[in-house]
Amino acid sequence: MKARYIRVSTGAQNIARQEERQAVGERVFTDIVSGSTPFKDREHGKELIKAIEDGGINYVSVSSIDRLGRNLYDILTTLEFFKEKSVILKVDNLGIESLIKGKENQAFKLIISVMANIAEMERETILERQREGIALAKARGTYKGREKGSMESIEDFLFKYKEVIKSLKKGNSIRDTAKICSVSIGTVQKVKNAISSSV
Repeated sequence: MKARYIRVSTGAQNIARQEERQAVGERVFTDIVSGSTPFKDREHGKELIKAIEDGGINYVSVSSIDRLGRNLYDILTTLEFFKEKSVILKVDNLGIESLIKGKENQAFKLIISVMANIAEMERETILERQREGIALAKARGTYKGREKGSMESIEDFLFKYKEVIKSLKKGNSIRDTAKICSVSIGTVQKVKNAISSSV
């Protein structure tokens, strides 16, 4: 059976463009979640994975590779899972499939690696612009951050970085965790310190 995976970052975004190529009989899985959230941790990403493991899905379509994620490691991990389960992935805007007659499409592998790298760089550019914007706002005295004097609890802080915690618990280094979770090394160090202080 064929499936289509759709992802938008917010409920305000229109999914019509991603639905345009939907084929008759395709089972649709739609997530409203940030592209930085690992595919396996998304509500409907999990459902799609289970459907594949149960043998119900053998072909998945996405409008573009960044629907699977904006982190190169996560995208490649998801693609490896599809390959292990002999699931064909079709990327609409590239017009190519991951497998040809059951064998890995080398052209697909090369193009996807490049596209995933671009998606990751785009996300880093967006985050850098956000940081620059905050710095400018602070310089002008117009930054509206957390209220002065208020403190974020350790629990609230750690809740925001659940993926970082998981990665550290798996034994990954601070540098590897920063790359896997698309956060700074400083953030990972803060999370590690917060875990230690909350024990």
